[in-house]
Amino acid sequence: MARDLSAALKHAPLRAPAPLFDRPAAPRGILTSQPGFMRALGGLCVVLIAILPFLDASRYTISIATSALIYVMLCMGLNVVVGYAGLLDLGYIAFFAVGAYVSGIFTTVLGFPMWLALPATILACILAGIIIGAPTLRLRSDYLAIVTLGFGEIIRITANNLEVTGGPSGIHGIPTWEFFGWSFADGFTIGGIEFPERVVFYYFVALVVIVVGVIGAGRLGKGKLGRAWKAVRDDEDAAEAMGINTYVAKISAYIIGAVWAGMAGQLMATHLSAISPNSFQFLYSTLILMAVVLGGMGSTPGVIIGALFVSLAPELLRDFAEWRYLIFGVLLVVVMLFRPAGLWPATAVLPWLKKRRPQPPPFTAAVGAIDEARLDEPSVMESVDGLPATDAEEGRRA
Repeated sequence: MARDLSAALKHAPLRAPAPLFDRPAAPRGILTSQPGFMRALGGLCVVLIAILPFLDASRYTISIATSALIYVMLCMGLNVVVGYAGLLDLGYIAFFAVGAYVSGIFTTVLGFPMWLALPATILACILAGIIIGAPTLRLRSDYLAIVTLGFGEIIRITANNLEVTGGPSGIHGIPTWEFFGWSFADGFTIGGIEFPERVVFYYFVALVVIVVGVIGAGRLGKGKLGRAWKAVRDDEDAAEAMGINTYVAKISAYIIGAVWAGMAGQLMATHLSAISPNSFQFLYSTLILMAVVLGGMGSTPGVIIGALFVSLAPELLRDFAEWRYLIFGVLLVVVMLFRPAGLWPATAVLPWLKKRRPQPPPFTAAVGAIDEARLDEPSVMESVDGLPATDAEEGRRA
């Protein structure tokens, strides 16, 4: 008997049990699924960004909107480090400074055009991420935060004392972007509508932020590397036990966040045309971290909302003069009290989708989904009392 059972198990095909019913297709509508609603909302935001200069093209409005978009780019990079990988970085402004100073040095001292300074900026940020992250990412929690804070101050003090960075005065006269003889300063005219320099640069910044900052960081978070980051964030020891190289995952997040910050720094240097060490103080690191936490760590729409809130709220409260920063602080405290997980957490579900309960499949569909033609085939997975299915059937008939 044991020999017959062994021979039957040896030659029986391994097959998983057939599903009892067909899985329904995932909803794709705007109001019936979360991804569909988010795509529609993202498309609406892109349209609003595109038509803003047609509504108000004043120098003040375009300047504030450009700075807000650069803040979004900066916060998306920090979201990779803090929101996805769970690394508390209090010196993130250091990479912002590296990108701004490298682009400023290459364009003013060496005479490179801005687009040729971009590869140098990215390379410098990668090296800075490796130099700063390699020794510090072996630390955790508060120790990591303290060390990154120290590195942020080291970068600022170094820029304050070097001659090539202009010392306390910084770098002035940073040129705008120029492509093969045509500069953003020239502007252009389409259909009788004139687009001046500030509007052209605004559209360029919006394109970079949307394509590279938002879409790029979002796709990274949903991929294999993003899942490794989130596993390290949730439980580093468990992630390492499951075979994830936690150190490689953390330093990759750190380098990618550094590149995002460096590109934002280059955009800001071009936008302001002048930089100085006072522009990269510890206060700005806390504001960027505040935007990520306020919006919702690990949430792309939440981080965008947080970045816009932190960058635009002081300007919208400018009419209150010296009281605006007090009101801004009170608003931050109120938001964190009533929304401790952020304005739009990563686990947020649309309110009208919470009330919808899954519908069980009808019984007839469950019966009809069984492949009766495959029931006669022997299968180890379809055994009864340790015997193959064919032997079990013979036992029942007997």
